[in-house]
Amino acid sequence: MSPRTWASGIRRTLTAANRRRQAVVGGWRDGIAERTGRVRAVLRPVTDTVTEAGWVVGVLAVALLVAGPLLHWPELLVAGLFLALLLLIAVAFVVGRQPLAARLDLARDRVIVGERANGYLTLTNPSSRRSRPLVVEFPVGAGRAAFELPALAPGAVHEELFAIPTEHRAVLDVGPVTAVRADPLGLLRREAHLSQMDTLYVHPKTLRVEGSAAGLVRDLEGRTVPKVSDNDVSFHALRGYVAGDDRRHIHWKSSAKTGTLMVRQFEETRRSHLLTMVSSRLEDYASDDEFEMAISVAGSLGTQALADGQQLSAVASHASLPSAGAQRFLDGLSGLTYDWKAKHLVDVARYLSLDELAASVIVLCVGSGVSITELRRARQYLPVDTRVIAMRCLVGQEPSVRWLGDLAVSTVGRLEELGVAVRRVSA
Repeated sequence: MSPRTWASGIRRTLTAANRRRQAVVGGWRDGIAERTGRVRAVLRPVTDTVTEAGWVVGVLAVALLVAGPLLHWPELLVAGLFLALLLLIAVAFVVGRQPLAARLDLARDRVIVGERANGYLTLTNPSSRRSRPLVVEFPVGAGRAAFELPALAPGAVHEELFAIPTEHRAVLDVGPVTAVRADPLGLLRREAHLSQMDTLYVHPKTLRVEGSAAGLVRDLEGRTVPKVSDNDVSFHALRGYVAGDDRRHIHWKSSAKTGTLMVRQFEETRRSHLLTMVSSRLEDYASDDEFEMAISVAGSLGTQALADGQQLSAVASHASLPSAGAQRFLDGLSGLTYDWKAKHLVDVARYLSLDELAASVIVLCVGSGVSITELRRARQYLPVDTRVIAMRCLVGQEPSVRWLGDLAVSTVGRLEELGVAVRRVSA
């Protein structure tokens, strides 16, 4: 047994054991959750309000109130009463309704990396009573924005302008707006959601590459390939009729001469169809900048193809990406991240769907971690009559092109050099 086979067997065994363990633990967790669901539903208003500090103070208060009389230690009893009093005072800060209405508006829900993303938060007091001062929070991606809201008179409106950082490509969930009431010591915290969640797409940087679609795809428009088809426009030959053939393709003149039904056979004609493949394996990139450049290269070529009215397909190492339109395509690229379960480039090429394999041009967008050998192996699993170009994104490198048989390997050092790279591989 080879070392690779032995290692693969161990990996499969460990994976199966881990899945069984997760299933058992998940079953226990679901069983406990089902048995305690009703109790947790009743206690949730209390448990959701008490903070970690509040639980510590509450437990200490109970312990001191019990230990004081048992140990005949009055100081412990006094300390317990003091902590209990703190909890009672904290309750006064969180009781009552929060008569507020909020509206969260984003100036734009799609921006490019580095562009300003502004939003407006409007808070209104629709009640007939003056509202209390409180803190208003809303999440922005993994972060959280907060500001203090003063007391509002009945019918008063308060507006806040905020900016969202967009230094990195991402899909950011903005909101919901939450009104927070808490005591000064942070023992109790009560939250009330005031608005729905909105989404901000930070698109990758792309540029218009003059002639990109023309050079990569349009040259192949209408060209025939040595692949026989039963329905196309380029006539190839005649063959005998087989049950199920379209009778509209019967050549009656030849059928009359031979005495048997003959049908027309065609050669498949190329359509303009670009497929971009972006590796999302961490090991395929020496830095995050390489990964971002690969995504920008794919985005630039894909949006240009769509702008030219061509068909686009897009895949990453772990899944297909939306490509029905430029906006959806860029939305998909905005949320693309490293995936620890991502397949090797060779495996991605091996398991492409039939629609994806129908592309006339395939562009592989990878980093410096993908070797020339791996690119050659990936090329072997792609159709012979398809034009394949590998865009290796190496930050700071001079642009260059290598031809390995029918595989073009282009090195791109900066996104602004993509046009030069495209013209070289299209020459």
